[in-house]
Amino acid sequence: MAWLKSPTAFSHMMRRIGIDADNRRGTSWGPTFLLATPPLVAGVFLLPVHWLFKLAGVALVTLCSVYAAVHTARQLRHRIAEAEMHREYAREMEARSRVDPVTGLSNRVGFEHDLACMMEDLPLGTKLTVMWIDLHRFIETNNSLGHAVGDRVLQEAAERLRANVPDGAAISRFSSDEFVVAAKLASAVKAQEIASALRDALAQPYRVKGHRIESGSMIGVAAMPDDAITQSGLLQAADLALYHAKASGPNEVRFFHDSMTRALARKKEIEAELRAAIQRDELSIFFQPIFDLRTGRIRCFEALVRWFHPEKGELYPDEFIPVAEDTGLIITLGNWITRQAAKAATSWPEHVTLAVNLSPVQIKAPGAALGILAAVRDAGLAPSRLELELTENLFLEDDENTAAFIDMLSAEGIHFSLDDFGTGYSSLSYINRHPFRTIKVDRSFVSGVNAATCSEAIIRAVAEMGRTLDMEIVAEGLETIDQVHSVRAAGCTLGQGYYFSRAVPDFTAAMLLAQEQSRLDRVQSSVVHPIGPEPMHKKAG
Repeated sequence: MAWLKSPTAFSHMMRRIGIDADNRRGTSWGPTFLLATPPLVAGVFLLPVHWLFKLAGVALVTLCSVYAAVHTARQLRHRIAEAEMHREYAREMEARSRVDPVTGLSNRVGFEHDLACMMEDLPLGTKLTVMWIDLHRFIETNNSLGHAVGDRVLQEAAERLRANVPDGAAISRFSSDEFVVAAKLASAVKAQEIASALRDALAQPYRVKGHRIESGSMIGVAAMPDDAITQSGLLQAADLALYHAKASGPNEVRFFHDSMTRALARKKEIEAELRAAIQRDELSIFFQPIFDLRTGRIRCFEALVRWFHPEKGELYPDEFIPVAEDTGLIITLGNWITRQAAKAATSWPEHVTLAVNLSPVQIKAPGAALGILAAVRDAGLAPSRLELELTENLFLEDDENTAAFIDMLSAEGIHFSLDDFGTGYSSLSYINRHPFRTIKVDRSFVSGVNAATCSEAIIRAVAEMGRTLDMEIVAEGLETIDQVHSVRAAGCTLGQGYYFSRAVPDFTAAMLLAQEQSRLDRVQSSVVHPIGPEPMHKKAG
């Protein structure tokens, strides 16, 4: 019975039966000891010793059992507390995963959860309205002024949204410059009021770190159950309405309509067919001549893309160019147009130049200038014979990238023309800032329904500016001889329009140049060697 008198011996015995009394951080020995207690007690009574020793052994085993029970209870409480802590941490991490760290609004995951809850609790007769908002020119602000300024603009925009939505509305920052608002509203009229309030609030300038930032927004609106009956359908309808708002320009609000779905289907169809058309060489380049109004000679050809679909016939640029711009295909298409047109221009006389229209989307693409230069070099055309036409709308969002694009190509000898002058936000500042060689007066001032005396005065003013700045002034849309005389008298130096010629294929353009050269040769021949009988005084001499 020495093991009953020695703690070391007792501990050694406990270890031999699988129980470590000193391992207070373990979790297995307590239950094991409790299970082993009945046989231990029975064994003590079976030992051939005095009953006092038996009683002492039972007491010791009982005490150990009580201790084991207490320790097990402590371990259970610890495990329960630990599990609860993990649950709290998991809930906290889940909550964080649904929040945008910049604005404190819900992110996309959080918004979709909130929207699902709002759909489940939508009262009868109430519309669940979603407003998809895109901040105008935020990317330019973020890139030019830095992320710190961009984040502050986002935070201010979030505050403006919070201040102009009804109680219970869900607000989310969906992407870098897009927000989405969901609210339970009684009618479309109320939705219009809130959307207008949001548009007006976001149109106010931002003042961040000494910068005055003009932004604005475009908003697409859709409602359940009018426009969709599922969450994904509702978001898709609002996104489609936003697409149409973007197409209309800044500070526009568009409500979803069924026709938008048909337009989207048509857009996707055109996109797929346009990609295939580029690969199958279904596209063609036509050339419309630009004439010198003083000499009557061809000075330039403007390259215009044409698409002759094998099944649908001719598709007009107004139909497929916007799709190309929206999908990014305009970058590939634009470089292809430049390359093909430049190849045709290499066969023209040196004094005849080539004009190519550029899309703002194409200009803003990375490596745009290098793409233009590569197209010209591949074709073998001198850069000085290429003139790129830019529209005024591009300079509404003038930034360092646009200036760098113009400067890089100007340094290579490429010229620039300002197209459709007078239809956009005309400003003399960018005419003075960028090296334009030509200004094209829009056809609405020449042959449009509003062409009148005031239009002639505008043309005269532009022509006078052109003379002062040593720039060519092109009158577009000339259809009659009277219009030709009028713009020439007003000071325009070049003319373009159906009066002279429609856009023609490359072989017809070459034929026009050949005919012109033939006429010039005949004129020169008649001057040097007059046709008809020789004058009498020459015979006498």
